[in-house]
Amino acid sequence: MKIGDKAPEILGKDENGREIRLSDYKGKKLVLYFYPKDSTSGCTAQACNLRDNYSELRKQGYEIVGVSVQDEKSHQKFIEKNQLPFPLIADTEKVLSTTFGVWGEKSMYGRKYMGTFRTTFIINEDGIVERIILPKQIKTKDHAAQILAE
Repeated sequence: MKIGDKAPEILGKDENGREIRLSDYKGKKLVLYFYPKDSTSGCTAQACNLRDNYSELRKQGYEIVGVSVQDEKSHQKFIEKNQLPFPLIADTEKVLSTTFGVWGEKSMYGRKYMGTFRTTFIINEDGIVERIILPKQIKTKDHAAQILAE
């Protein structure tokens, strides 16, 4: 996915198995953020920063949906533990991650493995990708400010 592309209608299933569709957010800006793993330090910092600024983001017309490849049960625990007010898509088959181009080979300490590149897509009211915040640009502890600073 790149700026100007139309996002897919079916985004996936959330932590409760409910299908999330792009049309659910018609008339709103959708922050679709991909993160590597529930309950890790960076991902928790990012989710909690979005949680703490959720009312301001919504006031500015944004809705938030997180996406990672963990299953529904993992997402339920992550949401419960951190009181997250937004849904998390369980992209266990990596369909959405592949569509958006955020699944690929990563390397840490010289070890190569497949994983999710932390990336945020801002999708406008018409379902078009308007902005992309890339992995090296994301500040997990201050992510909401990055989204609001258009």
